Order: sequence, then structure tokens, then C-alpha cells
Amino acid sequence: MTKNKSWNFVHHVADGAAWTPGLRDIFEYRDLGIKAATNGDFVAHVIRRNEHDNDDGIQSWHIHECSFQMVYVLSGWATFEYEGQGQHTIRKGDTVLQTPMIKHREIACSDDFEVLEIVAPANFKTKLVDPPEQDG
Repeated sequence: MTKNKSWNFVHHVADGAAWTPGLRDIFEYRDLGIKAATNGDFVAHVIRRNEHDNDDGIQSWHIHECSFQMVYVLSGWATFEYEGQGQHTIRKGDTVLQTPMIKHREIACSDDFEVLEIVAPANFKTKLVDPPEQDG
């Protein structure tokens, strides 16, 4: 295996880590330093539910323009609907590999919902889209 010389080693310490606003108003994000270390090839962050209780629009159907997206549930639960896959409730210990450009939306999540998300590339875009066509 060849060493990627353009990436840097990272040890991101949890104690005192910064939590910041991000894509969703109802979540806060902890950047794990992977975006900078991989020169934008990947981003990894922990996402957790915050105190806000508003509809921030992401419950609408949307896509992420990325080549890789994996979610690992650290605590709580959330229900998502995926184009061609139906509704899935993910819980602590569950993993989801979202295929590139899959239409999806969040239905609901618990107050203690927290996930680790890894995405490539780091500067992926999120776009609202029309709902998928119904089968049948």
C-alpha cells in the first residue's frame, strides 16, 4: 500500500472540542480535523441534536453531491426515507451507507440523536429535489 503523502496525521481531542452550527439548525457539528488533514478529500464530523425545535427545511427531499457518505449512530434514533428503499429507523450502533446522489429526507429524530458522519469530498453540496416518483 502506498502512503498518501498529501495527508496529515490527526489526533482530535474530545475534551474541549468546539461544537458549531452547520447544515441543520436543529444540529450542532464537531469537526474532527479530517477535512484539513486530507486536503478536502474527506470530512468527518460528529453531529448531535441541539435544543432548537424548528423545521429547518431538511425534512424536504434532498441529495448530497458526494461520492461517499457513511453514517454511524452513536446514540438515539432517527427515521429517514430513501428513494427506492423506503423508511428506515437507525439506532445506536447502526450504520448507513448512502449511495451517491440518493434522494432522502428525515422524518423524525430523538432528542439524544448523535452520529459520526464521513463524506467525500469534504466540500459536498446539498440540494433540495423533487420527491421521487411513486412506484405503481
